[in-house]
Amino acid sequence: MPSDMNDDEPVEVPIRDEIDLHTFRPSEIGDLLPEYFHACRERGILTVRVIHGKGTGTLREGVHRLLEKLPEVERFHLAGEGSGSWGATWVYLVPPGC
Repeated sequence: MPSDMNDDEPVEVPIRDEIDLHTFRPSEIGDLLPEYFHACRERGILTVRVIHGKGTGTLREGVHRLLEKLPEVERFHLAGEGSGSWGATWVYLVPPGC
């Protein structure tokens, strides 16, 4: 690895209607998701698919515990068969200004 690369440098995450958490450490999710949702709301994106993977369910459970606490989250539910099943969660955000 080149010496000028640093694993601790921020990574630019494109703001879309989905975010894949596979590339992030679980310890990063607590800051990442609120910031991501803020950026989505600024862009008028109010429905976001959070891909957490199936695995053991630990990350999914952690994501759901966080979502329950965030005031910008109106509601959420596991994705259906066509959009990730229990490996993803649909998150519905409160519109800005509400």
